[in-house]
Amino acid sequence: MGNTEVIQCFHPLWIPVFLWIPALLTRECPSGAEGREGKGREGKGREGKGREGSHPGVSLRDLPVPHKESAPLVSPQEQSRDGPGQAGCPWALRGHRLRLHSSCCCPDPKMGRYLARVTDTEATDVGNPNLSYGIVVDCGSSGSRVFVYCWPRHNGNPKDLLDIQQMRDSSRKPVVMKIKPGISEFASSPDKVSDYISPLLSFAAEHVPRSKHKETPLYILCTAGMRILPESQQKAILEDLLTDIPVHFDFLFSDSHAEVISGKQEGVYAWIGINFVLGRFEHTDDEDEAVVEVQVPGSERHDPVFRKRTVGILDMGGVSTQIAYEVPQNEEVAKSLLAEVNLGCDTHQTEHVYRVYVATFLGFGGNAARRRYEESLFSSSLLRNSPQAAVPDPCLPRDARDELRHRGLRLQLRGTGDFQLCRERLRPLLNRTNGTRGSLNGVSQPPVHLQSSEFYGFSEFYYCTEDVLRMGGDYSAARFARAAQDYCATRWSVLRERFERGLYAPHADLHRLKFQCFKSAWMFEVFHRGFSFPESYGSLKTALQVYDKEVQWTLGAILYRTRFLPLRDIQQENFRGIHSHWRSFSFVYNHYLFLACFLVVLLSILLYLLRLRRIHPSSPPLWIQEGLPPQKIPG
Repeated sequence: MGNTEVIQCFHPLWIPVFLWIPALLTRECPSGAEGREGKGREGKGREGKGREGSHPGVSLRDLPVPHKESAPLVSPQEQSRDGPGQAGCPWALRGHRLRLHSSCCCPDPKMGRYLARVTDTEATDVGNPNLSYGIVVDCGSSGSRVFVYCWPRHNGNPKDLLDIQQMRDSSRKPVVMKIKPGISEFASSPDKVSDYISPLLSFAAEHVPRSKHKETPLYILCTAGMRILPESQQKAILEDLLTDIPVHFDFLFSDSHAEVISGKQEGVYAWIGINFVLGRFEHTDDEDEAVVEVQVPGSERHDPVFRKRTVGILDMGGVSTQIAYEVPQNEEVAKSLLAEVNLGCDTHQTEHVYRVYVATFLGFGGNAARRRYEESLFSSSLLRNSPQAAVPDPCLPRDARDELRHRGLRLQLRGTGDFQLCRERLRPLLNRTNGTRGSLNGVSQPPVHLQSSEFYGFSEFYYCTEDVLRMGGDYSAARFARAAQDYCATRWSVLRERFERGLYAPHADLHRLKFQCFKSAWMFEVFHRGFSFPESYGSLKTALQVYDKEVQWTLGAILYRTRFLPLRDIQQENFRGIHSHWRSFSFVYNHYLFLACFLVVLLSILLYLLRLRRIHPSSPPLWIQEGLPPQKIPG
């Protein structure tokens, strides 16, 4: 024990002990009653002590309670349409993630939630040694894109996930790069794949600090374009990547980091990404926040988990359409359509286990559906008359013209702009069964809890509602149908004149205008008849960005694939906690050990002195100096 600890052991309360020793030695046989006089009554001095933390006029119960979180803002543009936001929260924009009650400083609850969720849009501090990085390359059918992500050290709480953000360069723009064509174009020359993808990796290497390269995981994940290739060609492409990339780059790149993912995996990653951005994976003990009680797989013997309700996703691309949403434990789902996802870093913990229904429908994307529809028009026209005659097409704007070519034949189309008739013509393409649980192409679909569910629609769901009709955000079937019907019935010449005046979205072109009527009808039918959402359903939001971030399935991919990384930080945090507790315990233990030893020694001395007095009752007190005459002992 050091000198400092010894000094600290001499507590002021020990002073009476030292004062009591001479008194004990001068007394012959102190009785048990002596020494008790003057002992204070316990509890005295506590009168009038106020309640700590109380305030005469304010209590926590008096503070305003924010309303339960509704759908968040999709983008600043949507906020501007709803009205100006409330000022008064300047610190919310200083590059930190804040959790603000909407009633604290922003009277507008919607704006308060927006500020609470908008993440850091400042340039990533590459000089911060506590930041980690990850790279995901999305090898799609039309091109490949690289995304660079970063995250700080894990906070040590096993219930929290890594706070992964998209890296931003010095201009505060997301670190993203895209190249064309798709990787599947190199099926016949797989030895050139590494050269094809090298510019993406060089771009990422320039942004990730050199000192972090060896610990930065790199994932190259291929989607629809590679799925259609024979397995032998897929294997040849992946082998070239696994062989050449480690030679030129120092990223953490193992055999499992390059693969062709299934449509099911892609759907799960997209579902993870949107729910992570919305904060639906943040567990809380607050009853106002924990809005759903879930019995997760593996927790049958434990209490149910209280957590936020997740949202479902709808995604319609050019080739396929996808749906994904969480289903309860007691809902039976075909194994091929069910994914049980554990986002936690500990496989034995069930707080982050989710059962997700995922279905991908090839041929049900906007462009693929249009091709199938045109084939049906061609077939029906050949049965009726010569293909040279113009065929009325209710799915083209009024008076719009189009030409089809099939097997050397041409077919002229003339738009009639009948939205209702177009929907009727498209229904057979859904291939929907008559069963109550049947979905697109006869695939089984578990029921959706319409009263409490919430869905986000991406890609074509957003383009159909926003690019031309300018209705992105909250979806209303009645409003959308009226707007689409009016658009289809408008003459093509009028639509072109509006386009030239710049009345549509900047990235809307004449191709979008020509097929807007068809895609609006197809989206409407897929959502309401294919997926069986009633037209009264009001909890769909179409979005391109959520909280100023373009949500990509790559975010969900890196979140899932790095889920075990927090284990190191959690173990270090636990070690620090144990070490700190042991130091505190050690000091207290040494403190009382010294006191116990002191009392034992003191008691031994006292017993020894008392024994001497019994053996030599006439001996003088020990403190009488030598040379003084002995005192007479009476008796």
